[in-house]
Amino acid sequence: MFKKFRQIQIYICLALLAALIFTPTLQIVMRGVFDVPMAGGEELARYFLICLTLIGGGFVTSQGGQIKMEEIQAMLPDRLRWYLQLLIDFCGVGMFGFIAYASIRSILNNLENQTATLEMPFWIFMMPLTLGMIFLCIESMVELANTWKNQSANEKQTTLT
Repeated sequence: MFKKFRQIQIYICLALLAALIFTPTLQIVMRGVFDVPMAGGEELARYFLICLTLIGGGFVTSQGGQIKMEEIQAMLPDRLRWYLQLLIDFCGVGMFGFIAYASIRSILNNLENQTATLEMPFWIFMMPLTLGMIFLCIESMVELANTWKNQSANEKQTTLT
């Protein structure tokens, strides 16, 4: 079930990465070759970077790429480390869920508004925050369930090579 969900996240992130690369390249070509600047090009590139960061956060969490300070956790006894990991996952679910809820409320309160520079509808501007927080909340729930099911602390998992 989550495999398909994560595949969709990867494809969205790849499309956003392509858009992030394409936008400044197009801006350079438009200015350098045709001497016509692309209005809002920098803002659009920033928007794609924000989208990529927020929407990709859930996938990063699923792969164990979040900062966990595992070296400090490794110094704790197993049972205390398990409680700490449960607390961290529980707080993640609460925080990401609250931000998702707040962003949905913000979108609903500003359906008729648009951004100043790009004149983008507000709901499109805020959608990456909402989706990213929902993805992070889901992945935090999965982590919480796995930690609870194992009844022991997760082993140190360094993803750096």
